[in-house]
Amino acid sequence: MLIDRKKRPASYGEVNFTIPSIHSFTLSNGLKIFFSEKNELPIVRVIFFVNSGSRFDPDNMKGLCNLLTMCIDEGAGNYNALQLADEFEMLGAQFSVSCDPDVSLISLQVLTENFIPALSLISDVITRPHFNDEDFRREKNKALVRLNQVKAEPDYVADVSFEYFLFGKNCPYAFPVLGTEQTIQNIQTGSVKNLYKTKFAPSNSAMIVVGSINQDSLLQQLELVFRNWNLKSPSDQTTLNVGTSSRKVFIINKPDSLQTEIRVGHLSSKRNEKDFFHKQIINLVLGGQFSSRLNLNLREKHGYTYGVHSRFHYFREAGSFEVSTSVDVENTSNALREIHSEIIKFKDGISKVELDFAKSSLTKNYPSNFETYRQIAANIFTRVLHNLPDNYFETYIEKIQSVDLEDINKITNEIFYPDELTTVLVGDGKKIFNQLNKKEFGEVMVFEFDDLFNEQ
Repeated sequence: MLIDRKKRPASYGEVNFTIPSIHSFTLSNGLKIFFSEKNELPIVRVIFFVNSGSRFDPDNMKGLCNLLTMCIDEGAGNYNALQLADEFEMLGAQFSVSCDPDVSLISLQVLTENFIPALSLISDVITRPHFNDEDFRREKNKALVRLNQVKAEPDYVADVSFEYFLFGKNCPYAFPVLGTEQTIQNIQTGSVKNLYKTKFAPSNSAMIVVGSINQDSLLQQLELVFRNWNLKSPSDQTTLNVGTSSRKVFIINKPDSLQTEIRVGHLSSKRNEKDFFHKQIINLVLGGQFSSRLNLNLREKHGYTYGVHSRFHYFREAGSFEVSTSVDVENTSNALREIHSEIIKFKDGISKVELDFAKSSLTKNYPSNFETYRQIAANIFTRVLHNLPDNYFETYIEKIQSVDLEDINKITNEIFYPDELTTVLVGDGKKIFNQLNKKEFGEVMVFEFDDLFNEQ
């Protein structure tokens, strides 16, 4: 059968979309469980997280949380490191451990038929890690090697440098999850064990389960495997001292670099504050899609870059606005000028056409965020991490659609601070410095990356 390409395909009309149901429970030991049943495939997806991220690392041991997550699966329960890896592999399980500034995460995906033995293994990792000296030394060396690798990556250098200057050296969010060579060297096996005993407790953790499994059976198995896990965690007394945005330019010198990594932005509100839905629309128009103002300017009009993006980024206790791109070094000042110009112009608001397009894009793409087991689990994690309302997913489209032009332009004028834009440029320091008018973008300072985090 031939297809007539001259005719537009018929529309199937509006597709019905139902938000997955999410149920929450608390085990007898205090562990919070969030469960969503999904039966399209015989799969179970698990995210376990502990409120123990890199922002809790001591000043002289930055990288401690990351090193704990590297070591925690290097032997647990009755298995050494190789045996544990073999057990997960024989079950066909996807298993990973990581940390970010706010939490430590353990992720698992496995066929439903292998879920119970896989759950037993993950409970061993959570409740009975070995933390042997030999394994610790090996992982510590790997952490140092990884640190040296990423220091050669301009985008990594730009990202961590931007957060350092944006949040200020007195804020835990300013420091890279990986730590520094000096702080990693200070970490010993006992440091990891002490962090585990302090933070890895049921009352300080939560588990998200999405998949083809009966709810009652799941709770029964969870009670069974975690029945002996009763560690207590002290309440978090950490206070964050977030800095203030400043109109300054920080050049991170990478001699002979042909390109410049650019980061421009300022502090912003947290994820669970009322302007979030407005910011979703605003960002899409400014730099959140290919047809955004920034991309049409820097890529299509001037040809400075292959792509430029903006975002509102959210930690649990702080937020930021950021524009990121990479340009040829000779175009650094020109690209920076256009970025600043677009942000300044944005305070004048957006058009009705831009608003309608952004709302349509956000609402029509929203169902695709719940297609896979991984996506559903990740969305539940976001809701829990940022303490969003229980009906957040159900009301998202309604909240986006309710934003009108007057509201959006009022908020637009309030959330951007052109006079407080922090700029980080990673590239050939001499070539970049010679391009910049010292008064145009703020005071200009040049740093070597290796010296950056030793300024405490």
